[in-house]
Amino acid sequence: MAWKFDNPLHTLCTDDQNEAAKKVWEGESLGGITEDNNRLPPPVVGLLLLTIVTAFLITFPLWGQRPNAAIYEEYVALMDSPAIQGKSDKEAMDYIVSQVKASGSEFAPLQERHPLEMDDLRLIRNDIVELQRQDADLREYTVLGNRLVLANFEGNWIDDGKGGERRQRLQPWWDKGYTIDIFFIVFFCVGVIVAVKRLPDYGWKPTHHGH
Repeated sequence: MAWKFDNPLHTLCTDDQNEAAKKVWEGESLGGITEDNNRLPPPVVGLLLLTIVTAFLITFPLWGQRPNAAIYEEYVALMDSPAIQGKSDKEAMDYIVSQVKASGSEFAPLQERHPLEMDDLRLIRNDIVELQRQDADLREYTVLGNRLVLANFEGNWIDDGKGGERRQRLQPWWDKGYTIDIFFIVFFCVGVIVAVKRLPDYGWKPTHHGH
């Protein structure tokens, strides 16, 4: 199967392959159903691009945003508050959430996006307190079920506080899960282009033997 790349937006086939495809196209009756060879209308291409761009803009930055320990630090600080003593877990959690929200937390959008119950908070409380004792950057720890794990990001080199350097483990602002989505979009578009350009150019019109 030969490929021709000198004009990929015109055809990816050699001349003899295109001629063979034309003969097959004309020779197949397809049960009496005729199939023309027309280009995809530009408005349809524009609509596809508009749909992709709109989907990214509307969902930004929801995709792939992972909860980190820092967004629950303020919750943990209120767990021993006298105001929640004697309350049910739901009432206590509602109180904590409302207090943190009223204080104007910088993590308010993430807290709203990743809510949790009192039982969940109890499971990660000790780990958060321990990381606080170590003066660790809680933003570098991802909440994974009942555990806190060091995020698998590798950013800029920063001072590790021990005379050396280490990679910063913060989720970059541009990585909201779009990377994998962009890969699939590119894969899809390239696949469609390859499939279409392996056919005869739309300038050729089949006659369908007079039908």
